Amino acid sequence: MEQVTENVFTNTKLRGCNPSFVTTSDGVVVIDTPQLPTKAVEMRTEAEKHGPIRYLINTEHHVDHIFGNYFFMGAGTVVHHQGVYDNFMVPTPELNPYNYAKEALPTDDPAGEAIFPDEETYFDDPNKASIVFTGDLRLDVGDHTFDLLHTPGHTPGQVAVFVPDERVVFTGDTIFSDCQTWLMTSDVGQWLDALERIRQLEFDFLVPGHGPVTDKAYLDTQRMNLMEWETAIAAAIASGWSREETVERVNFRDKCSVDIGQEYMMDHIQENNAGALYDKLST
Repeated sequence: MEQVTENVFTNTKLRGCNPSFVTTSDGVVVIDTPQLPTKAVEMRTEAEKHGPIRYLINTEHHVDHIFGNYFFMGAGTVVHHQGVYDNFMVPTPELNPYNYAKEALPTDDPAGEAIFPDEETYFDDPNKASIVFTGDLRLDVGDHTFDLLHTPGHTPGQVAVFVPDERVVFTGDTIFSDCQTWLMTSDVGQWLDALERIRQLEFDFLVPGHGPVTDKAYLDTQRMNLMEWETAIAAAIASGWSREETVERVNFRDKCSVDIGQEYMMDHIQENNAGALYDKLST
């Protein structure tokens, strides 16, 4: 784990999200869990060296942020925004999250195959929330305050976790730091508003959903990235391009790499970003 401050730890070197935890005078708060089974077990062991886990917060419902919850069973109270709870491990026409988690094992966590639950066992209790909220929520844990702020855009239930005592904000996938942004089903307008809400916070360190830890200045980079995508697709529509032409011609492959372990998905990201935005802007 990378130590961000005296009490904040994260891991930015795994396939999947950046799972993190914060230590307090009354135990530990976990923010997102590793997708890979052995890494989830290792993180739980490391977190519990600092005290009992009091809460586990997921910033969104995408599988790379939540699958590891299964390996934190019995460790603290799980907290979800309603939008996370409602979409937790729900298959879509584009993706079966259980299968997506499983397909990473041979390449990224072969040892995890021995502890990967079968589908029936997993869905019997995947460790969803017992605290579900709408809007915002404040948690006081020992000498720390955790502000869970609803910041929809990337997903409807997106949450940023602000820890003012550490001057740290965990944004989840509202920020993709130095790696390709996944738009797909996102609402870009809401996402831009979320960036502005985060900008109002007083922090020194920004722990993104993917990529290296950064700072407040990166909000402008993420904003520019979103606007570049939206502008490019709007220009394609104004030029009379079909959906197929737009998906073929508009991409940002050269802007940056894909996050760790998903390099093979570059074309998937470009095509689905372009297609999803085309559908939204052309209706």
